[in-house]
Amino acid sequence: MQLLILILKQIDLIDKILPQLAEEGIKGGTILEGSGMAKSLRDLHDTPMFGMLRHLAEEDGFEASKVMMFVLDDNRAVVARNTIKKAVDLRAANTGIMFSLPITYVEGLGEN
Repeated sequence: MQLLILILKQIDLIDKILPQLAEEGIKGGTILEGSGMAKSLRDLHDTPMFGMLRHLAEEDGFEASKVMMFVLDDNRAVVARNTIKKAVDLRAANTGIMFSLPITYVEGLGEN
């Protein structure tokens, strides 16, 4: 089992990803709203050492991100990764990041 995580900075691409995942039979997942560390740094009003970082971050803007998480068996995780890579070019700058973590225990997936 794997926890597949996609942090998507170009949130408009979610409308392209979800139908393609559903076509592959991957329908269970969780989508959370996210924001980057730069936004949190900008919000540190009274910390002088972050002034330059705040200035640099303001140039990038503070778009929201979507965090998509899927608990999948190893084979389904490969299908999901390949489907996402077909829909999104993660090599392009400021698109997103995808990774997986091994799961040693899971309960509540509706299995018998």
